[in-house]
Amino acid sequence: MIELIKSGGWLMLPIILCSIAAMAIIGERFWSLRKKKILPPELIPQIWKLHRERKLDNNAIRSLRVSSPLGAVLAAGLANSAHGREMMRVSIEEVGRQIVHELERFLNTLGTIASIAPLLGLLGTVVGMIKVFSAIMLHGVGDPGILAGGISEALITTAAGLTVAIPSLIFHRYFERLVEEYVLNMEEEALRLIDIIHGDREEVK
Repeated sequence: MIELIKSGGWLMLPIILCSIAAMAIIGERFWSLRKKKILPPELIPQIWKLHRERKLDNNAIRSLRVSSPLGAVLAAGLANSAHGREMMRVSIEEVGRQIVHELERFLNTLGTIASIAPLLGLLGTVVGMIKVFSAIMLHGVGDPGILAGGISEALITTAAGLTVAIPSLIFHRYFERLVEEYVLNMEEEALRLIDIIHGDREEVK
């Protein structure tokens, strides 16, 4: 493996750095975007229970806010429930935008890696072919060993760039879709909360 990396030339270094960054982001996002952490299944029943028992006081709302992203969105609405439906909706939207920003953290970086990794590989290909033609000008085409070095460098960097870019792109799309699903779920629960608090919908038992 070390010899393969050396054969790829100096452009293998940024490609390797991209692969390390991509793996770190993918691992971190898998950990941070767990469904039970973003949308705890026990949270909604707990809120309805507190609502029925009229125990949704400031302390309960404060605890709800720090419990999870869904809790933070719903707590924003509950904290402003006395000011009417529109104020609840506005408060939820404001907090929701902050939550979406947090859920999408590092995804732009992962998308950038997916874009630049094949370009680095292509640059390595160009550099390798330049070496091939330089060797042809100096030594002619009689020594295949001289030509093989440049061609090998070109192919290795291209393969390395694609090896980093393909999984990075796959996981970037996967995490984007996952965030969209979470946001839709949070919106549904927030709208249901608004309707129940203001008597437009029956409470979930």
